[in-house]
Amino acid sequence: MDKASIYGDHLEEMNEIMDDIIRRIDELRVEMTRENGMDPVEHCSSRIKSEESMREKCRRSGLPENEESALKLIHDAIGIRIVCAFLSDVYLIRDYLKAFSDLEIVEEKDYIRVAKPNGYRSLHMILRTQNGYFAEIQLRTISMDTWAALEHHMKYKKTLKGNIALMESELKRCADELASTDISMQAIRDMIFDAQKE
Repeated sequence: MDKASIYGDHLEEMNEIMDDIIRRIDELRVEMTRENGMDPVEHCSSRIKSEESMREKCRRSGLPENEESALKLIHDAIGIRIVCAFLSDVYLIRDYLKAFSDLEIVEEKDYIRVAKPNGYRSLHMILRTQNGYFAEIQLRTISMDTWAALEHHMKYKKTLKGNIALMESELKRCADELASTDISMQAIRDMIFDAQKE
């Protein structure tokens, strides 16, 4: 006999909420492309956390594996990652989402302004919808997304022996170099926009 879903009968509504947030992002993309000829989003992905991943997170958090934990106590059952070309676009989309009266920002962590010790950068938001569902939004640049993907694939801590401290410092250095590139690319884009206005 199949185990009951940890999400109960909420999956359809969760997918509708995820699709609605994506639709709002798409509307902004169309508007911004029309205004300045540039889409603020490079790419966007979304998912409902898998049953096993949610159950594992409940176990790690010391919570019962049930609907209450999955939908009320853990806040990333719905996940959306928005990857932007430029830093300013990350904050543009953040502000756009904040402006919706039916989406409450219950948490925001800006790992761009204050990176994690390993170099990870991203802006995380937890949104709560009017009907009480939570969604985690991750906003980052292409550079940040590239670094995070490569760091994730290496899984160096679990499989390697040797000078872990050196590997960690090299990863941090790469993250810092990419962050510097993001700042430079933003400055170049701003110069281009200023020149187009003149």
